Amino acid sequence: MTLNTSRRGFLKSAAAAAAVLYVGARPDGALAAGSAPAQLNPFVRIDADGTVTAIVKHFEKGQGPATGLTTLIAEELGVSMEDIQYEFAPSDPSRYANLAFGQFQGTGGSTAMANSFMQYRQAGAAAREMLIKAAAEAWGADVSTLSIEDGIIKGAGQQAPIADFVGAAAQMEAPAEPRLKDPSEFRLIGNAKVKRKDSLPKTNGTAKYAMDLHLPNQMVAVIARSPRMGGLAAGFDDTDAKEVKGYIRAAVLPNKAGVAVYAENTWAAFQAREAVTVDWDLSNAENRSSDQIREQLLNAVNSDPEYNVNGADPAATAALIDGAEKVVEQTFYFPLLAHAPMEPLTCTIEANEDGGITLHDGAQIPTGPHMALAEIFQLPMEKIRINTMLAGGSFGRRATPTADYQVEAALAFVLTDRSRPVKLVWSREDDITGGYYRPAVAHKVRVGLDAGGNITGWDHRIAAQSIIKGTFFEPMLVHNGVDHTSVEGVPDGLYQIQGQFVGLSDVAKATNVLWWRSVGHTHTAYVMETMMDEAARAAGRDPVEFRLALLEGGGKDQERLAGVLKLAADKGNWGSAPEGRSQGIAVHKSFGSYVAEVVEISGNADDGVQVEKVTCAVDCGLAVNPDVVKAQMEGGIGYGIGHVMRNEITLTDGVVDQFNFPDYEPLRIGDINAIEVHIVPSAEAPSGVGEPGTPPSAPALANAIAVSGPRVTELPMINSGISFA
Repeated sequence: MTLNTSRRGFLKSAAAAAAVLYVGARPDGALAAGSAPAQLNPFVRIDADGTVTAIVKHFEKGQGPATGLTTLIAEELGVSMEDIQYEFAPSDPSRYANLAFGQFQGTGGSTAMANSFMQYRQAGAAAREMLIKAAAEAWGADVSTLSIEDGIIKGAGQQAPIADFVGAAAQMEAPAEPRLKDPSEFRLIGNAKVKRKDSLPKTNGTAKYAMDLHLPNQMVAVIARSPRMGGLAAGFDDTDAKEVKGYIRAAVLPNKAGVAVYAENTWAAFQAREAVTVDWDLSNAENRSSDQIREQLLNAVNSDPEYNVNGADPAATAALIDGAEKVVEQTFYFPLLAHAPMEPLTCTIEANEDGGITLHDGAQIPTGPHMALAEIFQLPMEKIRINTMLAGGSFGRRATPTADYQVEAALAFVLTDRSRPVKLVWSREDDITGGYYRPAVAHKVRVGLDAGGNITGWDHRIAAQSIIKGTFFEPMLVHNGVDHTSVEGVPDGLYQIQGQFVGLSDVAKATNVLWWRSVGHTHTAYVMETMMDEAARAAGRDPVEFRLALLEGGGKDQERLAGVLKLAADKGNWGSAPEGRSQGIAVHKSFGSYVAEVVEISGNADDGVQVEKVTCAVDCGLAVNPDVVKAQMEGGIGYGIGHVMRNEITLTDGVVDQFNFPDYEPLRIGDINAIEVHIVPSAEAPSGVGEPGTPPSAPALANAIAVSGPRVTELPMINSGISFA
């Protein structure tokens, strides 16, 4: 089935009978209006009563686009945050594609604000100019004398609410290049007092997540999945399940990847699944254990790499290192990690009266499941509707190349007579034991230093389980055999390192692997920043001064990275830790943003380490919502530190050992006593904030521990003898 991804401009007028003004932007930024609302590419809608709605094309999983994109509309249009609402865009990549994803609509890669900043400002500005023009014509006034403040058009000795002019404005052609407000005019953008639009409904319980949806007459389906990747269901016995009150039936999924168990409610479904005995065909299933995977990865980094990533001569680099005054060498291992969002995976599917299908989901990349469902049900794309709901976290898990859980729901629905909606529910245990994981990775680094403590050569070998190979993203992200997500942050790092060679080897995946908050930067930043500290120590130089020297003489990228490094060091009182405390620092660029963090700890590895304070400096360009930026830095720091402390996914004969939060323990509120975030004032375009706080957090902690304790190269830290208070 062919997906029509051509980008249509907006129609030339809105439906006057409905008196609704729609405005949006083409990818090139040009604006137009149209003749039928169903064909528009809208980002802002104004109803006849003056109600303004921002149509948000990036879904909300806690990272803040529902507030950020709404702020852009409100700022340019001239309404208050209290007088604008938002709703999620329908699934339609021809109108709502993420410009960073090509022909796909979706949220990820910390692209929401960077992708949509100009689109949403232009949409708000166009609506403002159309409304002002309508008022000017009605009042016989010059448009230059009118303005909109808090939803009121003012000037020429008159004023009236925008509602009075919606009908007239809807007949106008939208300006091709509306005037955008100068930053000096901003009242909302960059205002730290602007609060999140979703905080109140999430607090009072009125916000609806995908797990909250309960349709009339729905069934709940849970899936009995193979305990090992690659296992297939050969049959089942549900004799005991029939004794569970509320049990309906069970059936092998058409792809044999599991057995769907149907019941009247979630509890009955889980109980019935426990009672179903499945006969698994494990002849082609994974049977490796974690120690074997680790051995394969370490063997790979100790051998010649498959791929030369940066085109350097490894022999020349080796000669530079071997002839150096000092050599620093470390080998690192990173285990599999689960995403573990607080809301487990769920979605609901139902048949429509017109013969179509609706999927209710916290849809991170709706284009994937949209295409998959069209194929499964053999329906045209326009017959598939996706109702995007709030999601309780994701960290990458709700966006898979296979649309895995949405396909499960569709296959479970196919096996019914389609008279009842089917709600698919994953338990926490399902997610921990059978989900997708951050790949296991190994690094080996050798660094040569001359007598003056300067780097003469840097040999960096990486062995990883590729996320991208074998997926439809391969043509975009794999070049000359190199999966960019396996190495990002090393060959494209900002330090000006002499004699650097980077090599990569792929190791077969033992599980389904997937991007995880900050993707490859999760491990590359750890290695780069701990090795920077090791090299600084060997050179007898201060870690901050050592890093700054490697950034001197560079371009704007190096200047911005040095800027956050200096700011974090200053605000974190670098070098002046109270007695009994140690400090570590790390800095990294990812997703267009520059973040430095100072971690201050007390205690020691044997008696227990306590993270007393994390001081963060972030340069993310123009901070549209400083409160959201601060929250995302705090969340990213906690996510990175919590996982590096104690988390790992291990396998025994191909079966995941961890089960739930008792043995995959999340960050506890007492693990970090304080986090302080400083945002660099900037007029640069906005960049990502959802992920960049994570990469520097773990190496900054490791560097603090190494001041008087061991250098942690095997994660999680508890496996290296580190205890936490």
